[in-house]
Amino acid sequence: MDLNGMQNEVVQWSEKNFGKQDPYRPLLGVCEEVGELAHHFLKMRQGIRGDSVYHLNGIKDAVGDILIYLMDFCGKMGIDLQAELNHTWKQVRRRDWVKDPKSGGEGDHENRIA
Repeated sequence: MDLNGMQNEVVQWSEKNFGKQDPYRPLLGVCEEVGELAHHFLKMRQGIRGDSVYHLNGIKDAVGDILIYLMDFCGKMGIDLQAELNHTWKQVRRRDWVKDPKSGGEGDHENRIA
């Protein structure tokens, strides 16, 4: 399934299961899952609270959940996630931080997003 199709399914699933929600709800879900991702990565690096397999599985789960929450958030905001990803990647892939460590080749590095 492509990203657009999945985003549409996620939005429909979300509305079926939770009703019409404000976009802040899936946005907070993204934030929570990023915390879980950081937690598992940190504990894996520290070698505590589980083995590397346990933490890698937690990392994978968090990444998947982040993407699902993000699809739902974007859908509620009327944002086509695939289109935005394509647009941003076209800009980012032109940057060359090796050749131009100050701005990546985009000029004014202080006013750039991403």
